[in-house]
Amino acid sequence: MCVIIGVNQLGFGALVPVLPLYAQSFGVSTSAIGMTIAIYGLARFAAAMPGAGLSDRFGRRPTIAFGGVLSTLGNLWSAFAPGYDEFLVARFVAGAGAGLVMTAGSVVVADISPPERRGRYMATYMGVFLFAVGIGPFPGGVLAEHFGLAAPFHVYAALALVVGAVAWWIIPETRDFGRNAHGHGGPPRAAFLQQLRTLSRNRGFMLVCLIGFMNAFVRTGGLFSIVPLLASKTLGLSPGQIGSAFALGSVLGMLAAYPAGALADRYGRKPIIVPATLLTGISFVAYWLAPSFAWFLVASVVWGVAAAISGAAPSAYAADSASPGTNATAMASYRMLSDVGYVVGPISLGLLADAAGAGVTLSVSAALIVLVGVLFARYAPESHRR
Repeated sequence: MCVIIGVNQLGFGALVPVLPLYAQSFGVSTSAIGMTIAIYGLARFAAAMPGAGLSDRFGRRPTIAFGGVLSTLGNLWSAFAPGYDEFLVARFVAGAGAGLVMTAGSVVVADISPPERRGRYMATYMGVFLFAVGIGPFPGGVLAEHFGLAAPFHVYAALALVVGAVAWWIIPETRDFGRNAHGHGGPPRAAFLQQLRTLSRNRGFMLVCLIGFMNAFVRTGGLFSIVPLLASKTLGLSPGQIGSAFALGSVLGMLAAYPAGALADRYGRKPIIVPATLLTGISFVAYWLAPSFAWFLVASVVWGVAAAISGAAPSAYAADSASPGTNATAMASYRMLSDVGYVVGPISLGLLADAAGAGVTLSVSAALIVLVGVLFARYAPESHRR
């Protein structure tokens, strides 16, 4: 699963430094550039619950394989789209495929992770996830500089096809493992709507979904949409420099992921989630105030470490909230509510950037993520104690 998510997200990360510039080549506004990221998040949001249903009905393995094929088609279409409108449709198709892969993948990890080691399982998985997203901009930027802005889309299409092949021929099926591993079958699986009602009454689960939402909101609306444009305009950085800075942050973040997961297993999820959320806010302030490439590197390191830590513990918290047999619904709900941030973030922060500028947008992003961290610290119960 780490191979699958690493390959899939490497392709996604390769698009980060070039997507705003590629969309800008169609002659559209900043908010329209944000829409190219938002439509991808909308597709992931729309695919989350169908992904849960397919995972429970047909299995995790075929769901991931189908998602890889769909992502391949969407990215090839993106590379050859002649206009902005068709490019948006292609991005939606690619996002739907990625959504299936991510939803079913997180369900598999929840299936196989015992609660006492779940933080480390999720840390390893999410560490690879975020490392691949962060390291991807470096080859993506190099490809764009030497072969054109469409080149990363071709590479992502090829990588997505690899994901589908690995899932179909190598990954074992884990659909019943979560129910049977520790309970000799466990209770019958509740109806889907009943599972959703139970989760919606879980205050901690809803608050961790808010954490996931806001992380996605500021990551896609601020980091992916605004930061590359701000760095290019104010610091004169090339796509390759922007990509290398993101890559450095991701390398260091991956090194911090597993120790953070071990701490989450030993001391609980909240002592990891809250500081990581606050650190994310600090990274956006650093991006806003960075006067040079060196400071931009520092901001990227802070963000990379915070993102790696905050990716694992919230996922473990969400999995802790699932009763036996409901991993697919819990993880899909967490992914779906998080992906709302991918839709709302680029559009709303893009409009704010058009009206007030990139600096104000990044400061607002920092304030919002810090506020959510404070709310979680105050009202969320601890989901796991050793």
